[in-house]
Amino acid sequence: MDALAVVLEAPERLVLSRVPISSPGDGDVVVDIAWSGISTGTEKLLWTGRMPHFPGMGYPLIPGYESVGRVRSAGPAAGHSPGDLVFVPGARCFGDIRGLFGGAASCVVAPGSRVFEVDATLGERAVLLALAATAYHAIAAGGVLEAAPQPELIIGHGVLGRLLARLAVAAGGNPVVWEHNPERAAGAQGYRVVRPEDDARRDYRVIADVSGDAALLDTLIGRLAPGGEIVLAGFYSERLAFAFAPAFMREARLRAAAEWKRDDMLAVMALVESGRLSLDGLITHRAAAADAERAYRTAFGDAACLKMILDWRACA
Repeated sequence: MDALAVVLEAPERLVLSRVPISSPGDGDVVVDIAWSGISTGTEKLLWTGRMPHFPGMGYPLIPGYESVGRVRSAGPAAGHSPGDLVFVPGARCFGDIRGLFGGAASCVVAPGSRVFEVDATLGERAVLLALAATAYHAIAAGGVLEAAPQPELIIGHGVLGRLLARLAVAAGGNPVVWEHNPERAAGAQGYRVVRPEDDARRDYRVIADVSGDAALLDTLIGRLAPGGEIVLAGFYSERLAFAFAPAFMREARLRAAAEWKRDDMLAVMALVESGRLSLDGLITHRAAAADAERAYRTAFGDAACLKMILDWRACA
């Protein structure tokens, strides 16, 4: 089998190419991808060549960990059926081409245990489930959203920041979001968006940073209450450093949020299905997969673009 895929040959050099994909096993599903999202965090670092080294890192590679499609076929031990609409958090089925993360393709082969059946009414919005699960993992203590102190300040009003804020509101919180760019200030749902210079508060108990800006740490420590915590929920290409004395005086705590787990995804899906978490209003741009290069440049260069998705449905 083969598939049409986005291939990053080198930083800022992207092609749409037909590539071979591995044969499925008894536990695998073959999924025809309908939509895939473009991440302005980790995928932008891959695009610019600033991604820190990870296992599987290197070029050429196929990006994408936010894909949704229909199961074409399923092995007897896959746990899914043909026709199921599923979320696919990437795939490693492209032979010598690195699948980091491997979801930006017209068709993928993946273990059935790694994909999630989703409500068909979600449609393209299901690409947002990975970011929603990432946000959930960052702030849910022991996997239970209401068991954790919710972030009172969130840095950045992109998609991940908005999902963090929506989750905090769903858990009874009242967060403030910092955003410099006026093009991204609109769209709050039950929380306030302010410019940092307009916020005088210096007693935040929990600050969640999704900016990816390593230079902000001293500023954020200065806004903490004694014993407060900063959750590093973004992805940072630069080395993190901070002045010790202000952190010492506040007895500040720093926590790096890791990748989402299966239970986070299931919890987020339940919140979406119950209506407590909305995924509306977050996809702002769409492009045909054939126009992938322009779509990637727009996603990374246009501040008005919250989430760009590629539509693969016309690809054979």
